[in-house]
Amino acid sequence: MPGGVGQQVLAISGGVGGAKLALGLDRVLPPGQLQVLANTADDFEHLGLTICPDIDTLLYTLSGRANRAQGWGLEGESWNVMGALEALGGETWFRLGDRDIATHLWRSTRLAAGRPLSQVTAELARRMGIHSAIHPMSEQSVRTVVETDEGPLPFQQYFVKRQCEPAVSGFHFAGMDTAQANPAVLDVLRQPLSHIVICPSNPFVSVDPILRLPGMWQALRDAPAPVIAVSPIVGGMAIKGPAAKMMRELAMPVTALGVAEHYQRSYPGLLDYFVIDETDATLAADIERLGLSCRVTATVMHTQNDKQSLARYCLSLEGN
Repeated sequence: MPGGVGQQVLAISGGVGGAKLALGLDRVLPPGQLQVLANTADDFEHLGLTICPDIDTLLYTLSGRANRAQGWGLEGESWNVMGALEALGGETWFRLGDRDIATHLWRSTRLAAGRPLSQVTAELARRMGIHSAIHPMSEQSVRTVVETDEGPLPFQQYFVKRQCEPAVSGFHFAGMDTAQANPAVLDVLRQPLSHIVICPSNPFVSVDPILRLPGMWQALRDAPAPVIAVSPIVGGMAIKGPAAKMMRELAMPVTALGVAEHYQRSYPGLLDYFVIDETDATLAADIERLGLSCRVTATVMHTQNDKQSLARYCLSLEGN
């Protein structure tokens, strides 16, 4: 049985790309055996609501509610509120569907009543019929700021409002100095774990905010379970999102090797395996020379079978 009987698997995920592999893991593991550590540095306040894009993508994906064509939002969504708001001259650059708004209202009401984000997220998952645990990376606010040729931009302003147009020169994470890693996740790392999987999410704005929490990447490194990262770059392109554009503008090689170099340079000793797509098999030897064990398999996830196959492959890798 993948993961071992009773042993937990920890997945580290951002939004759409990460949620695909998280879904594969959720489906091949016994119910309740998957723990997902979610990026919250994309979260922001909008129209008086607390929006948690990566958590919501995980919630909707794992519950089978996600819009299959775009990977985010809800299937069968309607847009009456946005239409009415636009008619009033309100801000509609970040589009919220009618049913999606219900999630944000539910969350925001409970956060305003003093409940922690981890508790609110767990309750949302339970109400959506999800057996896997979804953990916010921190209870404290951390916000990604993108340094651009137009000055610093909050992540959603850069990603959604400006459609990633400004050239990127770096990133910083407001609140990181005072934030703490989610203690529930640190507790998970003290329990028997079979695997830690870094899903193919953007390394700079989805994975880095999680790993840079005080003590987080060191705790992952020191856990006895193998740490496996799946490259989000395949054939010189990002399967989803702006990672490839960011790498070009940061003068990094837009390859799986470039991603491996980033992880090895920023978090030495963290990764036991780096998984790349068959398209990039010629890069394996260069990745091995970084001191990483490189593995080659099909990593592009179009179908449910693709997701589950990649999940099984990651779970087949044993500790070194």
